[in-house]
Amino acid sequence: MKNGQFVDIVIPVYNEGGNIISTLKALEAEVSSPVRILICYDSDDDSTLEALKDFESRIEIVTVKNRGRYAHGAVMTGFRSSAAPAVISYMADDDYNAGIIDAMIREFHRGSEVVCASRFISGGSMTGCPWLKAVIVRLVSHTLHYLGGLPAHDATNAFRLFSRRLVNAVNVESTEGFVYSLELLAKCHRLGWKISEVPARWFERKEGKSRFKVFAWAPAYLRWYFYVFVTTYLRPNRV
Repeated sequence: MKNGQFVDIVIPVYNEGGNIISTLKALEAEVSSPVRILICYDSDDDSTLEALKDFESRIEIVTVKNRGRYAHGAVMTGFRSSAAPAVISYMADDDYNAGIIDAMIREFHRGSEVVCASRFISGGSMTGCPWLKAVIVRLVSHTLHYLGGLPAHDATNAFRLFSRRLVNAVNVESTEGFVYSLELLAKCHRLGWKISEVPARWFERKEGKSRFKVFAWAPAYLRWYFYVFVTTYLRPNRV
């Protein structure tokens, strides 16, 4: 990546008027790398757009209307609207992880095609998560890492950097929620491309309703969960 080229931070939103400004202020205060922010929204009456009207920032902010549906469509629209050498999927209520964006971009400079924000490595944490969801998320991530050989400790976190090379090379088959994040990670591993991690924190949201539906999306996640094991042990190095 040449100096001065922007990395795009893609933020899917759905009535995040109560969260978005604090998140944008955190990004502005803590990110020194050249970045642009793409706010991907579903409808013109989204409260996020109203909150943005009078907000001024040194970082370029672009609003992009979802060409698909729901969270998956918003993120995919952001990825397709970007020509940046890397994109970062980021959550609208995350005003506490902005400080690791620069570290993720440095890992990208060092050759990583995926940089995972990990809650399950030293320095990372997950706070306030409902116990059943926490057990499932940890179980999935730990078995994929320790038994499936996936070089990431946190397989389900949607907060992640993807290189343009990977986004262009891989056909995203997922259609629900944030499942694309596990799919791209799994396919990057099968290609033998570099994956790295930085520690991240996670807190149960206090404002608005989470769009992460772990149980509704479970069948879609299971497809890529088993994909890791199948391609590791039976069909290595195939996407």
